Amino acid sequence: MSGSVNKRNLFLAVALILMAGLAVAQNNSVSSAAERKVTMRVPPVYPELAKKMHIFGVVKIEAVVKPNGMVKSTRVLGGNPVLLEAAKDAVAKWKFEPAPSETTEVVQLAFEDQRRNQ
Repeated sequence: MSGSVNKRNLFLAVALILMAGLAVAQNNSVSSAAERKVTMRVPPVYPELAKKMHIFGVVKIEAVVKPNGMVKSTRVLGGNPVLLEAAKDAVAKWKFEPAPSETTEVVQLAFEDQRRNQ
């Protein structure tokens, strides 16, 4: 019986350590679910290849935003490969409202079917 008690205590100790570590990681994270408002949006340039191939869709971008609202970095989370660079370039030029600390914002850019816009 002593062996099962020790295993249970070890399991509980490991679980507590993991939970404490997760709580610390969440508190030290620079990301935020605050969703800062965009104050200046630069539209993406529709790539010529996408126009010729009639490619459209949504690109999801993660932007790390500095306290002053300027975009520090971007990372693609998904979308058509032909549209990715145009989306990253556009979001890198966006400005967000100021905040007390750096945040991570997830934005989506829609590239619409160019045949409908002609």
